[in-house]
Amino acid sequence: MVSEAFLWVKALHIIAVVCWFAALFYLPRLYVYHAMSDDLASHQRFEVMERKLYRGIMWPAMIATLITAHFLVDWGDATQHYHEATWFYIKVALVGLLVIYHFVCGYYRKKLIGNAHYKSHKFWRFFNEMPTLLLLAIVILVVVKPQF
Repeated sequence: MVSEAFLWVKALHIIAVVCWFAALFYLPRLYVYHAMSDDLASHQRFEVMERKLYRGIMWPAMIATLITAHFLVDWGDATQHYHEATWFYIKVALVGLLVIYHFVCGYYRKKLIGNAHYKSHKFWRFFNEMPTLLLLAIVILVVVKPQF
């Protein structure tokens, strides 16, 4: 039987994942607009928006996602099943790529400060699609649990 505490942690995990992905989708979109802007006031505005999103939402959401995920795996009734399933390790690897993407976003945020045209808006549009691909793969693995 699943405890009430487990369900609360699961709910918090889903909320954290949604917040993290919202930020992962929006920050690179801000980079697109930042790269397309031409005036100093716009550049400064985007720098502030990017900093607040990265530090104020993205970081806390990632930390909450990872902490609650740890509890779900260690606490869940299916813990032994997870550790025996290939899909689980693929999912963990994809989440690892997502964490790397998160840090790359932070690296690029710093590179854009005072240098809005560091990369083209076309680059940022492509870069913006990465978390979508990871999200699709992660959700399919978690829901379908394919046997490899």
